[in-house]
Amino acid sequence: MRDLDLTSLRLFVAVCENRSISRASDEAHIVGSAISKRLAALESTVGTPLLLRRRHGVEPTAAGEALLEHARSMLASASRIERDMAAYATGLRGHVRVLASASVMAESLADDVASFLQLPGHGDIQVDMEEHISPEVVRGVREGRASMGICWDAADLQGLESRPYRSDHLAVVTHPQHPLAALEHLCFEQALGHDQVGLPSNSAVLVMLQRAAARMGRPLVFRVQVSNFDAALRVVRANLAISVVPVEVAEPYASAHGLRVLPLTDDWARRQFCLCFRQMDGLSAAARLLLAHLQQTGAAASGSVPGPVGAEPDPA
Repeated sequence: MRDLDLTSLRLFVAVCENRSISRASDEAHIVGSAISKRLAALESTVGTPLLLRRRHGVEPTAAGEALLEHARSMLASASRIERDMAAYATGLRGHVRVLASASVMAESLADDVASFLQLPGHGDIQVDMEEHISPEVVRGVREGRASMGICWDAADLQGLESRPYRSDHLAVVTHPQHPLAALEHLCFEQALGHDQVGLPSNSAVLVMLQRAAARMGRPLVFRVQVSNFDAALRVVRANLAISVVPVEVAEPYASAHGLRVLPLTDDWARRQFCLCFRQMDGLSAAARLLLAHLQQTGAAASGSVPGPVGAEPDPA
């Protein structure tokens, strides 16, 4: 198969999204006949029909749907390449892309990256961060879409190198009038008889809670389903349900709104996060500097002493 043309892919995506060649033509400021010619050439390149012509427009075939997903990914990658190269053209000395889980983003990463960028000699380094669930973080690093990832260390890190970062502690957050609010701490089983706020089904926190409830033979009762920690804490503030949230995320909000934060005593409630990457030799100088800084800030937070960046973590 010949190399795919990005312009043709971009027009193909526009046609699929508009379900019309004429509307895609108006959007791209290209005559419809030129788009049709490119689409025909694209179909010839992949060797299968990509669009079904209908009376009032077009729609992708099954092959077209598959190509549409790949095309969007390729165009997004091309856009990142353009942005990265433009940064170097303006004199930027380093660019590091980081994928991180929601807990890491909500807790400490922004502050740690900000402190890194404020250090002497780091003013010409750009750090981009994207939030993903832990499996997507690992996949993105494996596929080369980011220099490094930061996620729960229970994720499948096979084929990647890793270093310890920070840890957190899960807690039940309640309204001050909730029956559990009088406690100082509790085990998760004590929370199972109360309505809870559910996080996304693929989030690391929810997966842990479901596993724990299954081991206890008890159901999880979700009164509200939300997409992030901030929304969960707003539900708790309204006294609609309780929520399991990292202490590090909950405390600032709880202090401002009078909520109770009750640390979980279960062993699994203490989580360790790690920095993962493909190979140390493959990291840019800027990525190595950021890796070292994040190791150091994580070690300082836990009271431990980090090893050299190129060393394996202490098995203890």
